Amino acid sequence: MSEPLAPSPLLMPMFSSAAMRAIVDDRARLQRMLDFEAALARAEAAVGVIPHEAIDAIAAAAKIERFDLAAIANAAPAAGNILVPLVAALTAEVAKQNKDAAGFVHWGASAQDAIDTALVLELRDGLDALIADLDRAVAAYVGLAGRHRRTATVARNSLRHSLPIPFGLKVAGYAGALARSRERLKWLRKEALVMQFGGAAGTLASFGERGFDVYERLAALLDLPMPDAPWHSHRDRLAEVAAALAILAGTCGKIARDVTLLMQTEIAEAFEPAAPERSMPHLRSPTAASAALACATMAPQLAATIMTAESHEHEGATGAWQVEWPAFPSLLLVVSGALAGVVAIGEGLEIDNERMRLNLDATRGLIMAESVLVALAGKLGKPVAHQVVEEAIQKAVAEKRHLQEVLGEDERVTLLMNPGEVARLFEPPTFQGVAQTFIERLVASAQARLPRR
Repeated sequence: MSEPLAPSPLLMPMFSSAAMRAIVDDRARLQRMLDFEAALARAEAAVGVIPHEAIDAIAAAAKIERFDLAAIANAAPAAGNILVPLVAALTAEVAKQNKDAAGFVHWGASAQDAIDTALVLELRDGLDALIADLDRAVAAYVGLAGRHRRTATVARNSLRHSLPIPFGLKVAGYAGALARSRERLKWLRKEALVMQFGGAAGTLASFGERGFDVYERLAALLDLPMPDAPWHSHRDRLAEVAAALAILAGTCGKIARDVTLLMQTEIAEAFEPAAPERSMPHLRSPTAASAALACATMAPQLAATIMTAESHEHEGATGAWQVEWPAFPSLLLVVSGALAGVVAIGEGLEIDNERMRLNLDATRGLIMAESVLVALAGKLGKPVAHQVVEEAIQKAVAEKRHLQEVLGEDERVTLLMNPGEVARLFEPPTFQGVAQTFIERLVASAQARLPRR
C-alpha cells in the first residue's frame, strides 16, 4: 500500500486510522475515478448520447484489479495527471471486449471532472469515517462528564492554579467541542460535497442541448448533490472542508495537550489507557495523546496549503489544482489519527480522585482565596475584604501555613464568622458557581447531536 503522507506504511498506523488509510489508498482513489467513468457511460446512454451497448463493456472494464498502478503512475508526469493514462488503459480494456464501445469511454468529460468528483467521493467516505469516530468520542466524554460531575479538580490558567471546578465540566467541554465538529462535517457532507461535471470549459458543449440531461442523470447515479453549475476553478467548498478538518484536529490537539499535562508526574490526576506493551508502570507515557498532538500539529499546515491554492486561474488552474491531490488525503489521514487518539483516551481515561484532592490543597488553601474574598466583601465591603485577604495570603505564603489557619487568627474575620463558616469557604464544591448547569447544557447539546440508537 502506498501512502500520501509517507513512502512507508511503517509510520502510518501511528498517525492515522485504519479506516482512513483504506479510504485514501491509491487503489481506492483510482477505483473512484473508474466509478465516475462507468456512471458517465450509463448517464450518457440513458439520454441517447452513446449507445446502450457500450455500457456493459465499460462497466465491466472499470475494475481496479484490471490495471497496473505502477504503469499509470509512471505515465502520469508526462500526461499531467493520473486520469489520462487511466482512461487510456480503460479504453484498451474495453476494446478487448467491444472495440466500438471503446470509442465512447470518457465521452465529453474532462480529466478534472473525473479527478474532482473522485476527490469528492473520497472526502465523503472520509467524513463518514470521521463522523463514526466522533460518535464514539462524544459518547465517551459525555459518559466521563456524568461520572465526574461532582469530582472537584484544579482549574489552571497559565499552567497555575486558578479555582476549583468539577472535572465533569472539563470533559463536558471536550464533548461539546467534538459534537460541534461533528455537526460541521455532517453539514459539509450534505452541502459542500457536490458533483463536478462540465467538460473542458464548464459548458458541456460536447453534448449540445442534452448536456443538462446528462448532468442530472450523472449526479443521481453518483448519489451526489447537483451544483448550480460546474465549479472547476471555484474551490470555496473544498476550502471549507479543509478548514473544518483543521478545526477538528485542533480540538483533538487541545484534549490531547490537557491529557499530557494531567499525566505529568507532578500532577498525575488523569491517565490515558495503559499500553499493554509497557512492562514498567513508572514509564507510563502519553502515547495516544502524543500521536494526536503530532497529527494536530500537521493538520493546519495541510489545510493552509489547500486554502492558499484556492486562487485558480480563469476556468482551469495550473499548479493550484494539483496541490490538492496530495494535500487532501494527507489531511484526512492526520485528522483521523488525531481523532483516533482522542477516542482511545476518552474510552479508557483513568482518573485519580485522591490525587485531585491533594492537588487542590497543594497551595495550602490559596486556591480558595476568591471564595473568602467574596464572602468577606459582603460583610466588610470589597476594598477592606481585599486588604484582609491579601494580608492573609502574604502571611500564609511567608510562613508556609494554610490560609484557613491564618484567617482563623484574624479578628476582622473571626468577629464576623465562626470557625465552621470559615472552614466551609475552603470546601471546593461550595465555590463552583453554576458549573453543574453548564455541564448539563453541554451534555444535553452533545447528546442531541448523537445518532439515535
